[in-house]
Amino acid sequence: MASKAELADQERQVQENIHSQITNFCTSMDEILLPDFNSHDPSLKSSSQQNPTTPRPSGLSLAIGRNTPTNINLLDVPETKQLTFTEVSQKLKDVTGYTLELKPSQIPHEQAGRGLFIDGEADVGSVIALYPGVIYSPAFYRYIPGYPRINAQNPYLITRYDGTIINGQPWGQGGETREPWGQSRVYQSNPSSDSGSMSGSGSDRVWKMLSKPLEGSKLGFNGDEVLERRNPLALGHFANHPAKGVEPNVMVCPYDFPLSEKGMRVYIPNVVFGGKEGEGVKMKRFGSFWFKSGGVSDNNGEVEGPIMKSLALVAMRPLCNEEIYLNYRLSNSKRRPSWYAPVDEEEDRRRWS
Repeated sequence: MASKAELADQERQVQENIHSQITNFCTSMDEILLPDFNSHDPSLKSSSQQNPTTPRPSGLSLAIGRNTPTNINLLDVPETKQLTFTEVSQKLKDVTGYTLELKPSQIPHEQAGRGLFIDGEADVGSVIALYPGVIYSPAFYRYIPGYPRINAQNPYLITRYDGTIINGQPWGQGGETREPWGQSRVYQSNPSSDSGSMSGSGSDRVWKMLSKPLEGSKLGFNGDEVLERRNPLALGHFANHPAKGVEPNVMVCPYDFPLSEKGMRVYIPNVVFGGKEGEGVKMKRFGSFWFKSGGVSDNNGEVEGPIMKSLALVAMRPLCNEEIYLNYRLSNSKRRPSWYAPVDEEEDRRRWS
């Protein structure tokens, strides 16, 4: 019992640390992007509290196919400064000391392609990147494009310890606007020559067939979420597995984002397939931190709320102007690609046994 309590306490501390860092990141993004942001005025800290502009059609709306409802309600998009992705990235570096960029990988393998690099310096324990894309709970695995051979065409899939899968492919490299992002975007995703490192090849025709929206199904997304596509940290899906003899410098940490934090939602680069995320999950709040609980709200100010199961990449050591490497921990029960060199064979064996 004591060991379980200690583990739970450690998990809570990790979640609290990650949440605190992401909260600071969201505040920095508001400072960069919101025209009337005032860090001393709490009423201006939340993106969701800004006066919205007249609804404007997103560039994504042009891609809505015949299987998407024609009366989809595009959400009002709060007014932001006219900054490019590159400009936002540079301003974030000025504030936090680092940002991310994509460059040719330093891995000596022909399939390495582009890699993810930190531009600047970060301390050990820093949240380096967020893993963007579509979140699938185990109940919706069969709707992942290409199922059951979901990785045949897609190198941007990652699985949390609880079985939740995140598909980073539809997010790509981000974008140049803040816009509704969800069903209209995800259903148009196709593999391309721009997909990053360690990718496979196959039939685009087969992929497109398997990627069609669900005919006659009500499953999908509850409308489109307004997300900030100029998110410099939403590039975690481009991190490469290290070459042989090279140690990973980041690790995956699950992050359960409390959906009650409305002002932060725009900077969490994920949408949930099925629209069921968080149902039945109770959250309690102490100060500014939320954590999962089996109890219910009471008179002590504890509040229940839903979560979204996402992932963050956290620095395992101090980082400075270098490529980001993540241990993929591929299963040893299947044929591994030629570029994969286990970081710790024994650990992989224990993990997959």
